[in-house]
Amino acid sequence: GSHDSFSFYIDEASPVGPEQPETVQNFVSVFGTVAKKLMRKWLATQTMNFSSQLGAGIRYFDLRISTKPRDPDNELYFAHGLFSAKVKEGLEEINAFLIDHPKEVVFLDFNHFYGMQKYHHEKLVQMLKDTYGNKMCPAIFAHEVSLQYLWEKEHQVLVFYHSPVALEVPFLWPGQMMPAPWANTTDPEKLIQFLQASITERRKKGSFFISQVVLTPKASTVVKGVASGLRETITERALPAMMQWVRTQKPGESGVNIITADFVELGEFISTVIKLNYALDEGEDDTT
Repeated sequence: GSHDSFSFYIDEASPVGPEQPETVQNFVSVFGTVAKKLMRKWLATQTMNFSSQLGAGIRYFDLRISTKPRDPDNELYFAHGLFSAKVKEGLEEINAFLIDHPKEVVFLDFNHFYGMQKYHHEKLVQMLKDTYGNKMCPAIFAHEVSLQYLWEKEHQVLVFYHSPVALEVPFLWPGQMMPAPWANTTDPEKLIQFLQASITERRKKGSFFISQVVLTPKASTVVKGVASGLRETITERALPAMMQWVRTQKPGESGVNIITADFVELGEFISTVIKLNYALDEGEDDTT
């Protein structure tokens, strides 16, 4: 999976997102475009678009949705501090891949909503229906969802929706079925301790589970590396330790399930996670 999956296209010309604190809003109002260029270096956690991520092997997408202030069209956008692409365009890009690859399955995790009223949610639900139709798998127990089951039903999309709206729509899986504990640290050692502890405490049968191999900059980190950005200041430096943790994991009910990262093209992240699946086959061989 990719963290802030849509952030490859953060628009420096866009207004600041409504979820940003007043200090950030003030910073941008004083420094304008320069401030937004610097923000982008810290807010864009991916360089590949949806099609490239899918082609490389990403199947879980972390999606955050926002309205734009004073937007007469009431359009919905992906957002992380600044606005990214229109949601409709992103969903259609993913659908084009699914049409070409009818046995592939994706997880769309709508986990943050900013500035959205009831009618915005209704608009998004309708957009999902129009784009994916019967490709969406209705919410059932997670352990019943095998690839075989999805292929037989011709389902290719599981939509997780972290809002009470999910309870009203059969094809929306409640957000609590996709927990994603967040370490909120810049320290790779603390991150790995957190990941290990969260797997140990994990997961009720019947839900999925995300391990976020992601470091989060503090304000002081941003100030020190303001011109270099997230990738250079944090992600690349911590990558060897984080990848070592990923390589040593075991998949399955008492192990990892979905693993997300920033800049998923770095450090053989995708191929390493995919390889973990083969350990499942070996485990089955051991028990038969």
